[in-house]
Amino acid sequence: MAKQHVVLLFGGNSSEHDVSKRSAYNYYKALEETGKYDLSVVAIAQNGYFLDAKRSMKIMMQEDEQPLVDSYMAELKDKGILSPIKALEDLPEIDIFFPVVHGNLGEDGTLQGLFRLLDKPFVGAALRGHAVSFDKVLTKEILTQNNIRNTKYLVTYKADKEKLTWSEVEKELGSVVFVKAANQGSSVGISRAENEEEYEAALKDSFQYDRKVLVEAAVNGPRELEVGVIGNDDILVSEIGAHQVPDQGGDGKGWYDYHSKFVDNSEVAFEIPANLPDPVTAEIKEMAAKAYRVLNLQGEARMDFLIDEDNVPYLGEPNTLPGFTNMSLFKRLWDYSDINNAKLADMMVQYGFEAYKQASEISYSFESLGEEKVGTFNGK
Repeated sequence: MAKQHVVLLFGGNSSEHDVSKRSAYNYYKALEETGKYDLSVVAIAQNGYFLDAKRSMKIMMQEDEQPLVDSYMAELKDKGILSPIKALEDLPEIDIFFPVVHGNLGEDGTLQGLFRLLDKPFVGAALRGHAVSFDKVLTKEILTQNNIRNTKYLVTYKADKEKLTWSEVEKELGSVVFVKAANQGSSVGISRAENEEEYEAALKDSFQYDRKVLVEAAVNGPRELEVGVIGNDDILVSEIGAHQVPDQGGDGKGWYDYHSKFVDNSEVAFEIPANLPDPVTAEIKEMAAKAYRVLNLQGEARMDFLIDEDNVPYLGEPNTLPGFTNMSLFKRLWDYSDINNAKLADMMVQYGFEAYKQASEISYSFESLGEEKVGTFNGK
């Protein structure tokens, strides 16, 4: 029996481009270990072009990317409207796409729309699940509507004529806040502020990345927690992981930023499973599962939580395509939940086929309109 052909896509035009390479490598090795699949990789260059499999493999293996992109662009004869995805035509028949593109394109629903147009199965949530979850404001509105505890927040727009002032923020949210670009991931466009000067600088930074900005209340004495969720209708929730950076908690100013996540987490203290009272552990897992469902997620997600000094948990945000680097807690959580990398990657592929089958059973039939018969207006 022929093996199913899995195509891993990585890269993209987001700030997490290099992170994506590392995640893709680990998923590739995990799928290879199963022995069940034929594998191809497709790198998406920062200019948006999909590259051929040979160059993509070199990029995933950390060869210098720009010369490979330049040579591909120089050889590309057809520069038509579909030329950015032309590399897909040169692959063997594709059975399923496995996107490992963090941030823009991969987590905002763009690629999922392409997969649907191509009528191919894919790993992870459908377009709407990604798009809603990628927008931090929409996420919080849905969580709030469904009584899933999250921190207080305000929203401001770049086009606002009357700017949200620090005095208004401090009155509503307290003296320590986080300012976040609404549509970015992994701590990009996010700043901590506890006075007017820091707040203004944070707004300026966040508005580089989006025209909508979330201003969120800080949690007292916070610990940061992560929970993995996988599945479609029947879901599995991982053990809870905790991490703490130096000078975090109490009045400390430390937090789990981009550098700590992806560059150097040698000073981050990890704890799996998190040392929590049993009722709190159960509540967090229940919150994670409920959020996964109401946000219309499938396949995989990581739910990020904050817990305050009184052990009250707040759901921070979902990550619909979590990192799978050696530093990623999502990867470690499943190890502690007795699901190794190969088994996890295999399960995710099977969830993708299952979701495609379910979607194909939805009816999109229509009734022919026939000849138009327009009613009268004002008796005429």
